[in-house]
Amino acid sequence: MPDLRIGIADLLANLTIAALIDILLVSASVYWVLLLIRGTTAMTVLRGAVAVLVVAFLLSRVLDLRVVNWLLRNSVTGLVIALAIVFQPEIRRALERLGRTGLRTLPRREERVHAVATVVRAARQLAAQRRGALIVFERETGLRDVIDTGVALDAELSVELLGSVFAPNTPLHDGAAIVRLDRVLAAGCTLPLSEAAVPPEWGMRHRAAMGITERSDAVVVVLSEERGEISLAVGGRVLPGLDEARLSSLLYSLLTLNEGAGATAAVEADVAGAERQAS
Repeated sequence: MPDLRIGIADLLANLTIAALIDILLVSASVYWVLLLIRGTTAMTVLRGAVAVLVVAFLLSRVLDLRVVNWLLRNSVTGLVIALAIVFQPEIRRALERLGRTGLRTLPRREERVHAVATVVRAARQLAAQRRGALIVFERETGLRDVIDTGVALDAELSVELLGSVFAPNTPLHDGAAIVRLDRVLAAGCTLPLSEAAVPPEWGMRHRAAMGITERSDAVVVVLSEERGEISLAVGGRVLPGLDEARLSSLLYSLLTLNEGAGATAAVEADVAGAERQAS
């Protein structure tokens, strides 16, 4: 007991302001990384890697495995490189978020309000007609590489234009339309596909919506051709089964209020609640 008290006293004596700041910075960084990979396949990979390392460490200590001990002591550099490769999408997304924090542009509110109202009306009509569609809202992360895969339009956003783009048996029907403010920049665009597990009733449109929102801060409205269902994708998560009022509320928050910080969290909370109910 005296040794314990001495150890605690030594610890408190060495706990300077610099040490506290150091601990807080490391803790905040780890927490931020965990928030970024929450709900993604990276979290599963991380759990597996931690489990393997913990088991290897315990076995090496209990059984005095010298080779395993040596490997654990000398594999730090290799582990850092491996983590950078495995979690490359998450690291890229984190750096993009940092860049958006410092280079945030003033939102053009009127154009975005008009865009939200127009897309909500178009989504209602497309869903009633059982037409599939992908409508991507560009935010702070530029989507030039995606725009270049489609047909340039640079046309004013309207219900009629979206209806024409996603008309059945047309060249642009199977691609995505990219919207910036109140203009459609391109249509027929190819989106990157997510590798995450999706429900069996979801098709390639939902996987594409997840893919582009995993790699950017874009917001995607998805129309299901088979079920006439409206979904919203943001932050790599998809919230299905939206009605017109809910879609309008979420898009308004994501695009016109605070660049979507609170609305993104709301979508993730709704998705988590839906997943718990389904399980």
